[in-house]
Amino acid sequence: MNPFPGAELVMNLAFGLAVLATAAGALIAVLSRRLIRGVCGLALSCFGLAGLFYYLHSPFLALMEILVYVGAVCVTIVFAVMLAEPDEPPRTDAERGPAGAAWTGAALVLSLAVGYGITRLGVSHPWIRVAEPTHEGTLPEIGIALLTTYSMAFETISLVLVVAILGAVVIARHGRTQP
Repeated sequence: MNPFPGAELVMNLAFGLAVLATAAGALIAVLSRRLIRGVCGLALSCFGLAGLFYYLHSPFLALMEILVYVGAVCVTIVFAVMLAEPDEPPRTDAERGPAGAAWTGAALVLSLAVGYGITRLGVSHPWIRVAEPTHEGTLPEIGIALLTTYSMAFETISLVLVVAILGAVVIARHGRTQP
Protein backbone atom coordinates (compact mmCIF):
# COMPACT_ATOMS: atom_id res chain seq x y z
CA MET A 1 0.00 0.00 0.00
CA ASN A 2 1.38 3.36 -0.98
CA PRO A 3 1.53 5.74 2.03
CA PHE A 4 0.87 8.68 -0.31
CA PRO A 5 -1.99 7.88 -2.67
CA GLY A 6 -1.35 10.90 -4.92
CA ALA A 7 2.32 10.06 -5.54
CA GLU A 8 1.73 8.98 -9.14
CA LEU A 9 -0.19 12.18 -9.88
CA VAL A 10 2.62 14.29 -8.42
CA MET A 11 5.19 12.37 -10.48
CA ASN A 12 3.18 12.88 -13.66
CA LEU A 13 2.80 16.61 -12.90
CA ALA A 14 6.55 16.93 -12.28
CA PHE A 15 7.27 15.15 -15.55
CA GLY A 16 4.83 17.40 -17.41
CA LEU A 17 6.39 20.48 -15.85
CA ALA A 18 9.89 19.34 -16.87
CA VAL A 19 8.73 18.69 -20.45
CA LEU A 20 6.93 22.05 -20.56
CA ALA A 21 9.99 23.90 -19.25
CA THR A 22 12.24 22.15 -21.77
CA ALA A 23 9.96 22.88 -24.73
CA ALA A 24 9.18 26.46 -23.68
CA GLY A 25 12.84 27.24 -23.06
CA ALA A 26 13.82 25.80 -26.42
CA LEU A 27 11.17 27.89 -28.18
CA ILE A 28 12.29 31.02 -26.36
CA ALA A 29 15.92 30.31 -27.26
CA VAL A 30 15.14 29.75 -30.93
CA LEU A 31 12.51 32.44 -31.52
CA SER A 32 13.89 35.36 -29.51
CA ARG A 33 15.53 38.20 -31.41
CA ARG A 34 17.71 39.33 -28.51
CA LEU A 35 20.71 37.23 -27.53
CA ILE A 36 20.19 37.62 -23.78
CA ARG A 37 16.62 36.35 -24.05
CA GLY A 38 17.86 33.40 -26.07
CA VAL A 39 20.36 32.58 -23.33
CA CYS A 40 17.59 32.75 -20.71
CA GLY A 41 15.54 30.36 -22.86
CA LEU A 42 18.54 28.05 -23.10
CA ALA A 43 18.92 28.10 -19.32
CA LEU A 44 15.21 27.31 -18.83
CA SER A 45 15.46 24.46 -21.32
CA CYS A 46 18.54 23.09 -19.53
CA PHE A 47 16.71 23.19 -16.19
CA GLY A 48 13.87 21.24 -17.78
CA LEU A 49 16.32 18.68 -19.15
CA ALA A 50 17.84 18.35 -15.70
CA GLY A 51 14.36 17.61 -14.37
CA LEU A 52 13.90 14.94 -17.03
CA PHE A 53 17.26 13.37 -16.15
CA TYR A 54 16.26 13.31 -12.49
CA TYR A 55 12.90 11.79 -13.41
CA LEU A 56 14.77 9.05 -15.27
CA HIS A 57 16.70 8.19 -12.07
CA SER A 58 19.94 9.81 -13.18
CA PRO A 59 20.65 12.48 -10.57
CA PHE A 60 24.31 12.70 -11.58
CA LEU A 61 23.45 13.73 -15.14
CA ALA A 62 20.82 16.14 -13.78
CA LEU A 63 23.43 17.80 -11.59
CA MET A 64 25.96 17.94 -14.44
CA GLU A 65 23.29 19.50 -16.67
CA ILE A 66 22.76 22.28 -14.15
CA LEU A 67 26.43 22.77 -13.29
CA VAL A 68 27.88 22.63 -16.79
CA TYR A 69 25.16 23.94 -19.08
CA VAL A 70 23.44 26.47 -16.84
CA GLY A 71 26.32 27.28 -14.54
CA ALA A 72 29.09 27.43 -17.10
CA VAL A 73 27.74 27.74 -20.63
CA CYS A 74 24.91 30.18 -19.99
CA VAL A 75 26.96 32.30 -17.57
CA THR A 76 29.84 32.42 -20.07
CA ILE A 77 27.50 33.61 -22.82
CA VAL A 78 26.01 36.23 -20.48
CA PHE A 79 29.51 37.51 -19.69
CA ALA A 80 30.25 37.71 -23.42
CA VAL A 81 27.05 39.69 -23.96
CA MET A 82 28.01 42.05 -21.14
CA LEU A 83 31.48 42.58 -22.63
CA ALA A 84 30.18 43.16 -26.15
CA GLU A 85 28.99 46.49 -27.46
CA PRO A 86 25.27 47.03 -27.95
CA ASP A 87 24.20 45.17 -31.04
CA GLU A 88 22.80 46.58 -34.22
CA PRO A 89 19.04 46.64 -34.76
CA PRO A 90 17.82 43.36 -36.25
CA ARG A 91 17.63 43.22 -40.02
CA THR A 92 14.23 43.02 -41.63
CA ASP A 93 13.15 40.30 -44.03
CA ALA A 94 13.64 42.69 -46.95
CA GLU A 95 17.32 43.14 -46.00
CA ARG A 96 17.85 39.38 -45.66
CA GLY A 97 16.40 38.64 -49.06
CA PRO A 98 14.74 35.45 -50.29
CA ALA A 99 17.71 33.30 -49.27
CA GLY A 100 17.07 34.02 -45.57
CA ALA A 101 13.46 32.83 -45.84
CA ALA A 102 14.55 29.72 -47.75
CA TRP A 103 17.08 28.79 -45.06
CA THR A 104 14.48 29.39 -42.35
CA GLY A 105 12.02 27.10 -44.13
CA ALA A 106 14.65 24.42 -44.69
CA ALA A 107 15.68 24.57 -41.03
CA LEU A 108 12.04 24.27 -39.94
CA VAL A 109 11.42 21.24 -42.18
CA LEU A 110 14.64 19.56 -41.03
CA SER A 111 13.92 20.17 -37.33
CA LEU A 112 10.36 18.84 -37.70
CA ALA A 113 11.66 15.73 -39.46
CA VAL A 114 14.27 15.09 -36.76
CA GLY A 115 11.70 15.72 -34.00
CA TYR A 116 9.25 13.33 -35.66
CA GLY A 117 11.93 10.65 -36.00
CA ILE A 118 13.02 10.92 -32.39
CA THR A 119 9.42 10.90 -31.16
CA ARG A 120 8.54 7.87 -33.27
CA LEU A 121 11.64 6.03 -32.06
CA GLY A 122 10.85 6.84 -28.44
CA VAL A 123 7.24 5.71 -28.71
CA SER A 124 7.86 2.51 -30.69
CA HIS A 125 10.97 1.32 -28.83
CA PRO A 126 10.41 -1.21 -26.03
CA TRP A 127 11.66 0.38 -22.83
CA ILE A 128 13.39 -1.79 -20.25
CA ARG A 129 12.97 -1.11 -16.57
CA VAL A 130 16.27 -0.72 -14.76
CA ALA A 131 16.58 -1.55 -11.08
CA GLU A 132 17.32 1.28 -8.70
CA PRO A 133 21.06 1.86 -8.35
CA THR A 134 22.44 1.13 -4.90
CA HIS A 135 25.39 3.50 -5.02
CA GLU A 136 26.51 5.40 -1.98
CA GLY A 137 27.91 8.27 -4.03
CA THR A 138 31.48 8.12 -2.77
CA LEU A 139 34.28 9.80 -4.67
CA PRO A 140 35.79 6.56 -6.05
CA GLU A 141 32.33 5.46 -7.28
CA ILE A 142 31.81 8.79 -9.04
CA GLY A 143 35.23 8.51 -10.69
CA ILE A 144 34.54 4.98 -11.89
CA ALA A 145 31.09 6.00 -13.16
CA LEU A 146 32.59 8.97 -15.04
CA LEU A 147 35.08 6.71 -16.81
CA THR A 148 32.70 3.80 -17.51
CA THR A 149 28.95 4.35 -17.37
CA TYR A 150 28.84 8.08 -18.08
CA SER A 151 31.95 8.41 -20.23
CA MET A 152 30.06 9.45 -23.37
CA ALA A 153 27.97 12.02 -21.51
CA PHE A 154 31.08 13.35 -19.77
CA GLU A 155 32.95 13.77 -23.07
CA THR A 156 29.94 15.37 -24.75
CA ILE A 157 29.57 17.85 -21.90
CA SER A 158 33.22 18.81 -22.18
CA LEU A 159 32.94 19.35 -25.94
CA VAL A 160 29.84 21.51 -25.56
CA LEU A 161 31.59 23.54 -22.87
CA VAL A 162 34.57 24.19 -25.19
CA VAL A 163 32.27 25.22 -28.06
CA ALA A 164 30.33 27.54 -25.75
CA ILE A 165 33.49 29.21 -24.51
CA LEU A 166 34.69 29.70 -28.08
CA GLY A 167 31.30 31.12 -29.06
CA ALA A 168 31.35 33.51 -26.11
CA VAL A 169 34.84 34.70 -27.07
CA VAL A 170 33.70 35.28 -30.66
CA ILE A 171 30.65 37.25 -29.47
CA ALA A 172 32.77 39.37 -27.12
CA ARG A 173 35.47 39.99 -29.73
CA HIS A 174 32.98 40.91 -32.46
CA GLY A 175 31.37 43.50 -30.17
CA ARG A 176 34.70 45.16 -29.40
CA THR A 177 35.92 45.45 -32.99
CA GLN A 178 32.87 47.31 -34.25
CA PRO A 179 33.48 51.04 -34.88
